[in-house]
Parts: sequence; structure tokens; C-alpha cells
Amino acid sequence: MELMVLMGVLIALLALGVPVAYSLLGAAIATFLVLDIPLVVVFQRLAGGVSVFSLMAIPFFIFAGDLMYRSGIAKRLVEVAEAMLGRTRGGLGLVNVGASTMFGAVSGSAIASASAMGSTLMPLMKQKGYDADYAVNVTASAAIVGLLIPPSHNMIIYSAASGIGVPIGDLFLAGVVPGVLTALILMGVTWLVAVRRGYPSGAFPGWGAFLRATAIAIPGLMAAIIIMGGILSGIFTATESSAIAVIYTILVGAFVYRSLGWTRFAEAAMQSVKVTAMVLLIIGAATAFGYALAILEAPAQLADLITSITRNPLLVLLIINITLLVLGTFMDMSPLIVITTPILLPVVMEVGVDPVHFGIIIMLNLGIGLVTPPVGSVLFVGAAVGNLKVEQAVRTIWPFYSALILSLILITYIPAISLTLPALFR
Repeated sequence: MELMVLMGVLIALLALGVPVAYSLLGAAIATFLVLDIPLVVVFQRLAGGVSVFSLMAIPFFIFAGDLMYRSGIAKRLVEVAEAMLGRTRGGLGLVNVGASTMFGAVSGSAIASASAMGSTLMPLMKQKGYDADYAVNVTASAAIVGLLIPPSHNMIIYSAASGIGVPIGDLFLAGVVPGVLTALILMGVTWLVAVRRGYPSGAFPGWGAFLRATAIAIPGLMAAIIIMGGILSGIFTATESSAIAVIYTILVGAFVYRSLGWTRFAEAAMQSVKVTAMVLLIIGAATAFGYALAILEAPAQLADLITSITRNPLLVLLIINITLLVLGTFMDMSPLIVITTPILLPVVMEVGVDPVHFGIIIMLNLGIGLVTPPVGSVLFVGAAVGNLKVEQAVRTIWPFYSALILSLILITYIPAISLTLPALFR
């Protein structure tokens, strides 16, 4: 009965268009009233959910990503990718994927990647004869790579939600190979669609231009090396690395590229505050909701249900992947990580799945939800930047969905793709 109240209120509020954070809080409050639990517990759990030291990295990484976009680092990464990949048929599509992968390595944000690559490359793609739907679909799909390439603040959320302290450094390392694999698969599909539509080839600007573009972009790319190098060497923690990323980006933008002034700095700060407030409110509300689920023993019931169907890890992961893919179409990534991780992680660990491996599965799986309506925040951003209706983009996005699903299957059922790199640094 109480579980029906919890889920029923949540579904009803979401259907009415109530924001996700308030829907989660409303469902938790309704359930606590039915259970006759003091409502102060809801707000204690909300405050406790965001009072986690590792979560301090989230606002810093968000701020660093926005600074990188506004200081022109994204534009310089595009120039490197264009010099390297632009001569291929449909080369600007490949440039989009390549630049998104590099930008993901310094920002870790899918929304930031979609905004940066969209505003930088979409006008150029349209000018060169590419269809708007192709430009939007490539941009939105490629932005998902940023969720896998470290640093990713969603990995930090997963680590905090796991309850067992999954090492953030291991998660960052585990995302590198899956991120590159996903980018390569997307490049293949991007090229095939470009050939089918007859998009033009570009011209190779010469090795001199390529080397110049690379040299100019190196200060921006060094952010990823500093972050990962510092974490792996033990010089600083993942949380400390986020603050160092901000300081480094300010120095590069202001003194190396000289494109980050006070106005852009203030714009980045304001936008980061808004995004951080939204993310942390969702995390806090999801923590209160998850506490209600725990009281009702929903995780144990779900675990019993899945293991009663099968204890085969391949089938368990299949069931979980399908469940997450469906949930990802209706709810944003951050609350789903907080809600589903405590429920599903014990289930997969019971059948022998490594928690680091499962973290990468969740990142890509829920990332696919970000380009899937009706929520699909990354797809909406891409469509807005590209001045295209979402319905038009969805009609032709299926090849890119297929690429992401293929990558998900490979990452799910070949654990070595995720676990080999972390094992080398232990």
C-alpha cells in the first residue's frame, strides 16, 4: 500500500509537469504522512544527501566546464579535430564527434558539450550543406561521450550513492576506454549516414596547420592530464582536482588565450550556480525518496524479484539495462543515479559484477536517456541550438541510437573494456 502511494504520487506529479526534484520530495512527503513519520525526517535526509564531501567536486567541475566553453577552449579543440578529420566525406560530422570527445576530457558534461559543439559547429555544418537534423543528432549523440571520459561529475554522484565508496579514481580510469570506443562507433555511423546523404569532403590543411592547431589546443587539453595525473599520483583527491581544474582554466583562459574577461567569467559563474543548485536539489530530493524506498524494503523486494527470475549475470544485466533505458526516458540522470544505485548495485554485486564496471554501465545507459524524449535534456539543448524541432531530430536519430546501444552492449558484456585500465594503475 505505502509503496503504491510513493510511486503513484511520483508518477502523478511527473505527469502533471511538476519538476523532478519537487515530484520526488512530494512523493516522499506523502509516503511519510501515510507511515506517520515526522516530516522533519524528509528534510534531514534532503540536507544529508547533499552534505557529502565528494559532492563538493560537482560545482567546481560544472564551473570549469562552463569556463572552458566561454574561454574558447572548445573552439580550439574543434580546430584540431577539423585539421585531422575534416578531409573525410562528411568530415564535419566526424569533427563534431572528435571535438566532443576531447571536450568531454576537459569538461565531463554532456550539456556543456552539446552547447559548446552546437554553437561552434552547427552553423558551419549548415553552411557547408549538412542537414539540420544530421547536425543536431551528431552533436547530441556525441555529447554523451563526455559522461564517460573523465572527469565526469555523474561518476562522483554514483560513488556517493553506492554507499560503499566506489573509488572515484577507478571510475575515472574505467571510463576512458569505453568513451573512446563509443566515440569510434559513433564516428562509423556518422560517416555511413554522411555517405548515404552525399555530404561533401573537406580538404586537408597540411601538417603545418595541423601542428599549429594542436600546439594552440595543448594548454586546454592539459587540464585533463593535470586532473588524472594528480589523482593517480596521490597529489590531490578527486574533490581537490575539481578546484584545481577551475584555477587552471581561469589561468589558461585569461593569460594564455586571453579570451576570458570579467563579463564571461561572471556569466560562467552565474550559469554554474544555477546548474549546481538544480543538480544538488535533485540529489537531495532523490536521497529523501530513496530513504522512503529503503523503509519500504523496495530494494530487497526488487532484488528478490530479479534473482527469482534468474541468477545468470548476463540475464540480470539485460533486465537491468532494459529497466534503466526505460526509466531514462522519463527522468533525468542525476536523480536516477541516486535512486537506482542503492537498489541495483547490491543485486549485480551478488551475481559477481564489479561495482566499477556497473558504474560505467549506468553512465552510458542513463546517458542514452538524455537523448531520448520525453525528457532528453541533451537532445533538447542540441535542437534548441540548431533551431530545429525535437520531433524532426527524432525521426532520423535512430542510426545514432543504434551506435550507442551497440556500445552499451559491448561495455556491459565485456568487462575488460572498463576494468583493464583501472587494474593497471592499482
